[in-house]
Amino acid sequence: MESELRIADQGGVRWLILDRPASKNGLTLDLVDALTAALDAAALDPAVRVVVLGGAGGSFCSGLDLKAALSSPSGLDLGAGLARFHGLVRALRRVLKPTIGAIDGPAAGFGCDLALGCDLRFASARGRLGERFVRIGLMTDGGGTFHLPRLIGTARAFELLYEGRMVEADEALALGLVNRVLPTDGFDAAVNEYAARLAAGPPLAFARTKAALLQSSQAAFEDALSAEREGQLTLLQSQDFTEGVQAFFMRREPAFVGK
Repeated sequence: MESELRIADQGGVRWLILDRPASKNGLTLDLVDALTAALDAAALDPAVRVVVLGGAGGSFCSGLDLKAALSSPSGLDLGAGLARFHGLVRALRRVLKPTIGAIDGPAAGFGCDLALGCDLRFASARGRLGERFVRIGLMTDGGGTFHLPRLIGTARAFELLYEGRMVEADEALALGLVNRVLPTDGFDAAVNEYAARLAAGPPLAFARTKAALLQSSQAAFEDALSAEREGQLTLLQSQDFTEGVQAFFMRREPAFVGK
């Protein structure tokens, strides 16, 4: 597991790097647990001033690794695992330090939700974000219904959640999904340069500022996760989800029937 999550400290900046490039950094439940623990450790470490989430191999995160989940002895049990995914997004909010999503390549599905949960998002020129859940008959389940409308407005949130398309870096910047678009060459160094400036800032003031910003929305965030859990557990029992997964692996368009 250590090889699938690389942890690197550069001064007061801690990088948490998903390293499963063959799956575009798709998440297994073990990796979700490891990242949750790493975020909690970073939150408690006084030497860590800023946390950066990134991915190896030209991808940020493709969300759940469906192939790995289906090939596991227990099969695909998203219902049992959903609490662990929600534990991850809660852990990200518990880090009362600046968090940055370094989106170099695609951030799809729960990977998009993970990026949206960061305080700041920097994309490389090849960075892309997309709430792809509807493509397999599901709904966003990592806080997307909470974060998207607050970042880009309700109408745009509906559009992206209904369409399930990938948003290229320049459009993401124009919409407000990301804070900056940086050149792909030297991307990590540019992100780290910004993070290092934040790391030199006042940690107590940052913590109080973040706590105040989050406090006003905490109840709404938990309500969103509850609604996502209820909706997703229902959708996981649908014929449309089965069809969506089959279409995904067969690389064809799904034929949803609404059952």
